[in-house]
Amino acid sequence: MDQRAVRVRHVTTTKLRRIRRTAVLLACLALAPALRAATLDPAELPHVQAATFEVVIPKPVNDPLTYERPLPLDQLPFQQRNDKYYSVGTAFALGDNHFVTAGHVLSLGIDSLMGEPALRDASGHVFAIDKVTRFSLQQDFVEFTLKDPPKVTPLEPNTHATMNDVVYAVGNALGTGIVIRDGLYTSQTPEEEDGRWQWMRFSAAASPGNSGGPLLDKDGKVVGVVLMKSPDENLNYALPIDFVLKAPANLAVADTRGLYQLDVIDSKQSGRFKTEFPLPKSFADFSAAFQKAYNASADRQLHDLLAENASTMFPKGAGSARLLHTGSNLDAFPTLLHRSSNGTWVIAGTNETKSTLAHNGFVAKAAVGSQLMFHMRKPDDISSKQLYGDSKLFMDLLLKAAPLQRHVGAEQVKVTSLGKPSVEHVYTDAYQRRWQVREWPMAYDNSVLIAFLLPVPDGYAAMMRIAPAKNEHEEMGDLKALTDFVYLAYSGTLAQWKDFLANTELLPSVLTDIAIRFDYGTDFRYRSRRLGFAYTPELQKIDQNSQLVLGMSYFEDRGKVVWDVSNVVVKSNVDNAERISFNRHIAPSDELDDSYRNSWGKIVQRSHPDDGVPYSENDMTYIGTVGGTPVSAQAQPGVLYTAFYGVDGPRPEDTMKGKLNLLMKDVQISEH
Repeated sequence: MDQRAVRVRHVTTTKLRRIRRTAVLLACLALAPALRAATLDPAELPHVQAATFEVVIPKPVNDPLTYERPLPLDQLPFQQRNDKYYSVGTAFALGDNHFVTAGHVLSLGIDSLMGEPALRDASGHVFAIDKVTRFSLQQDFVEFTLKDPPKVTPLEPNTHATMNDVVYAVGNALGTGIVIRDGLYTSQTPEEEDGRWQWMRFSAAASPGNSGGPLLDKDGKVVGVVLMKSPDENLNYALPIDFVLKAPANLAVADTRGLYQLDVIDSKQSGRFKTEFPLPKSFADFSAAFQKAYNASADRQLHDLLAENASTMFPKGAGSARLLHTGSNLDAFPTLLHRSSNGTWVIAGTNETKSTLAHNGFVAKAAVGSQLMFHMRKPDDISSKQLYGDSKLFMDLLLKAAPLQRHVGAEQVKVTSLGKPSVEHVYTDAYQRRWQVREWPMAYDNSVLIAFLLPVPDGYAAMMRIAPAKNEHEEMGDLKALTDFVYLAYSGTLAQWKDFLANTELLPSVLTDIAIRFDYGTDFRYRSRRLGFAYTPELQKIDQNSQLVLGMSYFEDRGKVVWDVSNVVVKSNVDNAERISFNRHIAPSDELDDSYRNSWGKIVQRSHPDDGVPYSENDMTYIGTVGGTPVSAQAQPGVLYTAFYGVDGPRPEDTMKGKLNLLMKDVQISEH
């Protein structure tokens, strides 16, 4: 029986709890010392034990994962490593071929990677579920039939339990078989959402695996269905059996509250998962119907959350103005935009760690909200086409730099390959960036790894989540929504850019409208509908190791917010400080503070450092100017560009002015 704070009964629990409940439950199924059975009429014991069953789920037969070494399965208890099934709960007979368990126990099989749940008796016989006949998500019970039911005498119900009487919790405690433990029926407590019914509270001991078992009176009759364990005291919860008996026949119902949150805003959307559909159904059809309704509910909550915040959701609202007037920070590591507590949209900070790969590759990674964000610089011996076209190759590389561990007993074993993904498609976000979506099942954990991969010049920028299999649709929807808030720069050597630009079907639309041409040792040319420039080695060296950075940002253009280039930087090589740069500047809107107007005013007036006079800073010598339509009585430009040339060490003024002239020689600015 799960702790109340994490029980699987809350299928609609939101992103605030990203606990992989299946893993938690299964991890609890370790062998424990023998438990002493409570005293019950000996004549009733065979009847109770015959009518009570384990709920089991088959272990995955085929594992496509590979590991750094053989799994140390000998670390597991004998029963656990030799059993073909996971023991996950308890069920009991309550009529002729009618069986009952907790809803959250059977829900472990919904959209599972492991297989359908079944019942197992004390002799080890396994009985497949035939039809689900009643189900209540909020009251947490399910009734079903078996395909080839055992001949057992059902337990009798008692719908008039007496407070303070002795009760017996019967169940598959800790996966060790059916045990019986005694206590008292102590009290009642309202269900937590709206007090629509009263839970029974009892003091009989209960353990993981007891969920779904019968709570008996002194005569061996069922008074309740054991559901959950109190986290802070030895008072546990059961649903009075009367609710099961009076539930509508041949109907599945769900009516629970939940909160929904998207990582980029603090607002939460409170909604209900409310549905019903007819029964009986096979477990597969029941699972499909439930999952379809749950997925639709998750979609509605996301839609409602975005609609509720539409007026202030980036790029709308006054809180977006500062970011829409801010150029790129030139950081190739991907992060997310985020609405701060004062309503202003900012760039979420990150604290990356870096792991190396062979041949100059690396993976930088950081947790941003609920996802792992990372930047993979591909090894030099792998082409962009190979990386983008071979998902197994990509994941094998990632696992070398960001190991995934599988826990087996007290040991952790590195996963070296997840094999081929089960899902591969391209998703285009609102700004026409093309994400390669990949999904890998991890059946041993009943979870999926979802990766959204954005091709960039030197490899990938990406975000990734590991989620319970049943939440795959919900998590996928979240990640799709988050793509519209990703912030990063495009950076790479000219050799990497050449390789990258050949993958035309994966380029963001903004790059299909930009011409980047270069001949090593001869010239470099950049032309977009906003800016054009060209230079030769007389200004700066041009070879395969020269580095081009396109600083991307969000800004308004002709009444529409776009994601486009705001900064262009070209360095003679990755390590050399020599560089040229063009920065786009926007006239401030009325809602911005004076600091923006002061900065814009200096650019308009060609004030230092944009006055064409060399200056020194941090052991570098710079010279800069302003390009674009000069301000006059007839012209009030909304966009201007600053151009800079910088080189390490002191340089003569004439030399620097000559470099600036070479830089500005072929500049064309097409917006004002």
